[in-house]
Amino acid sequence: MTIAVYGAGGIGCYVGGRLVAGGADVVFVGRQRVGDELAEHGLHLTDYLGADLRVDGLRFETTPAAVAEADLVLVMVKSAATEGAADELAAVLKPGAVVVSFQNGLRNGEVLRERLPEQIVLSGMVPFNVLNKGGGAFHQGTEGGLDVQEHAALTPYVEAFAKAGLPLTQHADVLPVQWAKLLLNLNNPVNALSDLPLRDELSQRGYRRCLAAAQDETLKLLQAKGIRPARLTALPAERMPMVLRLPDALFRRLASKMLAIDPYARTSMWEDLQAGRRTEIDYLNGEVVRLAESLGRTAPVNAKLVELIRAEEAGPRRAWTGDELYKQLRS
Repeated sequence: MTIAVYGAGGIGCYVGGRLVAGGADVVFVGRQRVGDELAEHGLHLTDYLGADLRVDGLRFETTPAAVAEADLVLVMVKSAATEGAADELAAVLKPGAVVVSFQNGLRNGEVLRERLPEQIVLSGMVPFNVLNKGGGAFHQGTEGGLDVQEHAALTPYVEAFAKAGLPLTQHADVLPVQWAKLLLNLNNPVNALSDLPLRDELSQRGYRRCLAAAQDETLKLLQAKGIRPARLTALPAERMPMVLRLPDALFRRLASKMLAIDPYARTSMWEDLQAGRRTEIDYLNGEVVRLAESLGRTAPVNAKLVELIRAEEAGPRRAWTGDELYKQLRS
C-alpha cells in the first residue's frame, strides 16, 4: 500500500516522516524548496516526549502525477489551496483511492468530496502542533494522535499509523471534533500577535483573556446552531473560558497541564507571518464570523482578530502585549 502526503509542509513532513520511520511506503509531494532542503539535510523528527528520528532517502516529488498509484492520500495543503489541490488530484488519482483531509478549518473535506466523486474522501484533524526548525528538522510540541471520520476503507492503514506513533481515532461524526479543535485554534492569532512561544503566551492572563473572549463568543454561536463540541481535553470546552480568565497563580495550579507544553511550540500562524505567507485566519476565526452570519448575528471578537492578522500580513509587524490586545478586542 502506498501512502501519499500531498502538501509536504511542516505537518505533512512530520506525519509522513513518522509513517516512513514506522515502515510505511510514502511518497511526498511538495514545493521544490522543501525537496531541496530534505535532499541536503534529510528529515529530522523530534517530539515533546523525547523522540529523535532521522529519516533519509525519502521519495519527494513536485508534481501531482507522483500520486497516481497511491492507495491513501493525506491532503495537507493550506486551506486556501484546497480547490486547486482537488482539481490536480482529480486528474491523476485512481478510482477508489482513499483521500483524507488533514487540514485546518471545517469545509476542506466537502470541497475535496465535491471534486473527487470516484474516490473515498474523509475529513480528519491533526490536534498537535509542529514547529519547522529549518534544515529538515520538525518538532511536535504538543500531544495528540490523529482524528478522522470513521470508514471501513481505513482499516488496512490503522496498523501503519499505530507503528508510526500517530494512532488514528475514528469518529462517526467528525464535525463536533473539528469544532473542538477550531476552538483551540482560536488561539493561533493570539499567539501570532504576541510573538511568543505558546507556553509563554498562555502563562500570561492578558493573552488568555483574549482567547477566552474568542472562545466564549464561539460557544454561544455553536449553542444557537445546535452543535456541541467534542471533548478533546480534560476540561470540557464550555468551561475553558472561565478557567482561562483565572489569575496566573490560580491558573497554574488548576490548569497546569495546559502549560505542560514544549518550550519550542509555536503556532503555524506565527510561522506563516514570520515567512511572509498568507495565514489561514479565514479558515479559523473567519469560520466563526461565517457561523455568526448564518445565524443573523455578529462575532466582533473573532472579526477583530481576523482584521488584526490581515494588518500583520500587510506589515509592518508588531508584538502585542496581552493587555493591549484585549483592549482592542473589547473595543
